[in-house]
Amino acid sequence: LCSDISPLLKDPAAFRTLIDLLEDHLRTSFPKIDFIAGLDSRGFLIGPPLAQRLGIGFVLIRKKGKLPGPTESVTYALEYGKAELEIQSDAVEPGQKVVIVDDLLATGGTMCAACELMKRLKAEVLECLVIIELKLLKGSEKLKSVPFYSLLQYD
Repeated sequence: LCSDISPLLKDPAAFRTLIDLLEDHLRTSFPKIDFIAGLDSRGFLIGPPLAQRLGIGFVLIRKKGKLPGPTESVTYALEYGKAELEIQSDAVEPGQKVVIVDDLLATGGTMCAACELMKRLKAEVLECLVIIELKLLKGSEKLKSVPFYSLLQYD
């Protein structure tokens, strides 16, 4: 139950407070951000309101086959197989500063794949940002030198 964000989404005051906290963190940590990049699919719930608050754009990182036009893709390992993420090839320009958002960090595979996509587009990942981190699974260790922030941590 600790990794279910549904109660936050159902409660407008709680969701507003969540976005307030994330906005405050980003404004304090980074003077310039060009884009928020959201991971399919729950990053799409957090990213757009956060980007709007910051006055910046939002870009999609989706599962394979969901985006139009030319894309960059990366395959990554899951506990039970493989998956593939994509971003549109022109989503960000080289050197642009991006924060990647999702609801949860577990094993870190999806977030690492998103970082790899940004690297291929030559964007600078300022931080990977999540609401909840499951520390027992050590996903943040996979991110290595990429800064990471989570609002809540559970063992």
